[in-house]
Amino acid sequence: MSLSAHDIIIRPVVTEKSSALMELNKYTFEVRRDVNKIQIRKAVEEAFKVKVLSVNTINVKSKPKRMGASVGRTRSWKKAIVSLPQGQRIEFFEGASI
Repeated sequence: MSLSAHDIIIRPVVTEKSSALMELNKYTFEVRRDVNKIQIRKAVEEAFKVKVLSVNTINVKSKPKRMGASVGRTRSWKKAIVSLPQGQRIEFFEGASI
């Protein structure tokens, strides 16, 4: 099964912590749960035309949530933190700060 870069990268994650990481040349994405670090590296390099130094992944567990009497859970998802070399940037994130 061959996935394109846009199939692997679901969305950028823009939070206070990810904005702080951008100053260190690290960018955070939500990715498909069934992809590995090599596939994530290739997808980011292809989509944003940058060189990737390293990829760290985190499986984010679901949390219980309540809405009145009904109880549910948030969805679980996979987060990838991508490190770029000094001097390279992903312009997509530059306007999205908190």
